[in-house]
Amino acid sequence: MATTPMLTFSPLSDIDRFFACSSTVALKVKGMRCGGCVANVEKQLMQQPGVTSAAVNLVTATAMVAYEPKTIQPQALADHLTQAGFPTEVLSSDLPITQSLLDVSESNSHTDVIFAFPHTDLILAIVFLLLSGVGHVQDWLGLSLHHVPGLHILHTMAWHWGLATLALIGPGRGIIRDGWQSLWRGNPTMNTLVGLGAVSSYVASVIAWRVPGLAWECFFDEPVMIIGFILLGRTLEQRARNKASQSLRSLIALQPALAQWVANPDRTDGVTIPVAQVQIGDWLRVLPGDKLPVDGVVVRGETFVTEAVLTGEARPIAKVPGDTVMAGSLNQASAITIQATACGNDTLLGQILTLVTQAQTRKAPIQRLADLIAGYFTYGVLVLAAVTIGFWWGLAPTLLGIAGGTAALLLGLKLGMAVLVVACPCALGLATPTAILVGTSLGAEQGLLIRGGDVLETLHRLTTVVFDKTGTLTWGKLTVQNSIPLANLDETELLQLAASLEQNYRHPIAQALLSEAKDKNITLLPITETESIPGLGIKAVWNEQVLRVGSLAWLAKEGLKAETLEDQNQQNLSVIGIGLDQKLIGLIALEDQLRSDAVQTLEKLKEIGLEIQVLTGDSETATQAILEPLNLKKTQIQTQLLPTEKVAWIEQQKAAGKVIAMVGDGTNDAPALAGADVGIALASGTDVALETAGIVLTHNRLADVVAAIKLSRATFSKIQQNLAWACGYNLIAIPVAAGVLLPVWQISLTPGLAAACMALSSISVVANALLLRKEYHRPQP
Repeated sequence: MATTPMLTFSPLSDIDRFFACSSTVALKVKGMRCGGCVANVEKQLMQQPGVTSAAVNLVTATAMVAYEPKTIQPQALADHLTQAGFPTEVLSSDLPITQSLLDVSESNSHTDVIFAFPHTDLILAIVFLLLSGVGHVQDWLGLSLHHVPGLHILHTMAWHWGLATLALIGPGRGIIRDGWQSLWRGNPTMNTLVGLGAVSSYVASVIAWRVPGLAWECFFDEPVMIIGFILLGRTLEQRARNKASQSLRSLIALQPALAQWVANPDRTDGVTIPVAQVQIGDWLRVLPGDKLPVDGVVVRGETFVTEAVLTGEARPIAKVPGDTVMAGSLNQASAITIQATACGNDTLLGQILTLVTQAQTRKAPIQRLADLIAGYFTYGVLVLAAVTIGFWWGLAPTLLGIAGGTAALLLGLKLGMAVLVVACPCALGLATPTAILVGTSLGAEQGLLIRGGDVLETLHRLTTVVFDKTGTLTWGKLTVQNSIPLANLDETELLQLAASLEQNYRHPIAQALLSEAKDKNITLLPITETESIPGLGIKAVWNEQVLRVGSLAWLAKEGLKAETLEDQNQQNLSVIGIGLDQKLIGLIALEDQLRSDAVQTLEKLKEIGLEIQVLTGDSETATQAILEPLNLKKTQIQTQLLPTEKVAWIEQQKAAGKVIAMVGDGTNDAPALAGADVGIALASGTDVALETAGIVLTHNRLADVVAAIKLSRATFSKIQQNLAWACGYNLIAIPVAAGVLLPVWQISLTPGLAAACMALSSISVVANALLLRKEYHRPQP
């Protein structure tokens, strides 16, 4: 029977106890525009009684909230955010969270969801922008079109006033309304800054037009340019965001929305039902060319299935009755009937998607800092704009010798408006989540599940990679090579006792003994009072005697004399002992094989400057023999370690300043995976190992350790680039807008040009994150 490793784990179990309370909910939050909005939404949620944790993602427009159902309900949270200016909906609990997020992602493809303006407003803004600039273009080109009937109006002040008025009450109305409401609530946003800049330039121009005695310059073009550039920039930015989330949507789309339910396996006529209604045990008919809707077992028919996205295996795999199939894989050859074994988020695909989507809620420490700064950013910009106006109006005439009075006031107003509009908290808010979205989605496509930004940041500082041996560097598929009775019994009886003791376990030694017993048609014996000693062995009661199976060192500590088989160990064999009461009754030698990609993986890790260590509970002789091709020094291999001793060794290395990644797959590895700075687990491993790891390799390739580290480094590099750009832009653009270059070089920004710079800044951050898809090249296995 063909089998496929199942990825069964709780993706949220190690997210800093993020969902440690009894319930969680996903909210769709509209109206967020920058990191300040994110900080505000998180603050609003955390102030509610019963909320224990909240994480908000600007790119996916979602909030993941952990709450106490006895204290507060999700709808109350949604209502509170709506009243605070962020229209919010509770995502349907009837759908998998990933499907709900798909709905959000698709909704966000329309700019009015996030930015509260329809496409018609953008078109109008551009038309106004073009009409407003026609007269200037004539002047720049040296053309005179005044003699053309009707075109002289393009040069009149009434024309420009009309365009500016229409721009504000038309395309700009949503920005101004939202900005005013946010300011009224005491939580100014990006729209507050843009709205103030546009309205202030409009009001100043009206005053200049109607009170010519002030000798002010009219700049009705500025509010038109501000609205036009902002809407255009946000549309391009949203298109880039949609492209960034395209990989996530592609993964989500792997699971079909509908399934064909049949009453029994023999029926070929079925009823089409939503996948969300499929129950475990249902029979489903899957036609050629259709995707498998759930995980299941084939009960009728034979076919070939492509599982490349889930397992990395590009070749079609034959499936016959009794074989397992997975949701999202493609049925290629003929119709089959399957019986559902896992549905919704419990399928392999569902768990992968849940992990990827919820990885967006885990913020890197650097992102938390950026969000904190963004939360206060808008307040600071408002103060700087006021200071700019005050300086150029009140102090500049005296200090710099410029004209004072109303001329200085007009200059101060223009520069203050430019400060308001040029400031870009959006870039700060988008810098990290966009890069994480692209990186984690790209990783999921390649079988690399990275749990979030905190993992990415830690991997950036990685110094040492620690490997478990059995099942990690080796295949973990042990086979019995030799059985040596040491008492009055034969090899069959010895194997019967050992396999009987292991019959309720699934670790590699148990699987080897049970497989050998099955091949030899050995009947297992009834045992009682089974007790597992992690990393050492198992003991139980059989026929009123204490039966033990485990390492020779452990048996010796239990009072059984254990003689090693040195000649067997030299042949890459591991030896376990079988004890009955206080007597060693036999030895069994087990063989394992080094993974085919182990040598190349370790060589590549060394090439990128990482130290290699191996921790194992096996004997030194057997370990050295099987790991010989890896060319490791004795100091790089720690043998005969208990799980607690592995953790102690890792803690010792961390205390010495090393940043440790632990790679493992077994239950015995879970404490070490948790103790390391980053745990990396193969998906074929045990549930507890997968729950503890920060990275899961779903294709079960050791070479993917290198790929995961390189992808993490590339993603974090993008985060650093984005944050450097966002901070650098604001540190340079705001002082320039405030006029620091004006006294010497006569350089300043008009409010319209400032709006164009601001829009370009946000677009640049998202576009740079998208470059990760082209710049990252997966290492060849």
